[in-house]
Amino acid sequence: MGWMPFLKKPVQLQWTLHARAKMNHYRLSPAWVRHVLHSPKRVEEGVAPKTVAMMQPVSMKLLGKKESWTQEIWVMVQDAAGARKVISAWRYPGVTKPRDAAFLKKEYGEFLADDTDAATTAESAE
Repeated sequence: MGWMPFLKKPVQLQWTLHARAKMNHYRLSPAWVRHVLHSPKRVEEGVAPKTVAMMQPVSMKLLGKKESWTQEIWVMVQDAAGARKVISAWRYPGVTKPRDAAFLKKEYGEFLADDTDAATTAESAE
């Protein structure tokens, strides 16, 4: 037998009625929401207490070395014991500015890309 990497146990998703209604309104499938949760482009503190918001661009284009997009999919989740509750999901028609990610490195560092710090410092220098 070969070496098998350690895999995390999958977290059970719980969907709120509000999240299902927003997904229906913005025409987002559960698979798309799971995709955003598993590979977010950016992770920020949610506006509701004890929540985290994760974002992924809809269609990313490369202009030279700069990434560009016109829409974002956001998912707000709250972690509970053994489950992750999807509070809301929405489509944002534009590009949002990144917020402070200081506390997120401690809690959700595994989701953040290494180039997040470079992008944040480059934007603040402009």
